[in-house]
Amino acid sequence: MEDLLKAVANVGFPIAVAAFLLIRIESKLTSLVTSINQLSTILSVRLNLDNDSK
Repeated sequence: MEDLLKAVANVGFPIAVAAFLLIRIESKLTSLVTSINQLSTILSVRLNLDNDSK
């Protein structure tokens, strides 16, 4: 039983840190995806305008 408690204590902290970081990074990834999609849209509009003017 003592070995099990030690294992949980040793593994619990890294799991908590990993979960915390994943939650924090998720919002940043969502923002990054939105920005990339906007950039893609802007570039396609600009490229189409450039091709139409030639």
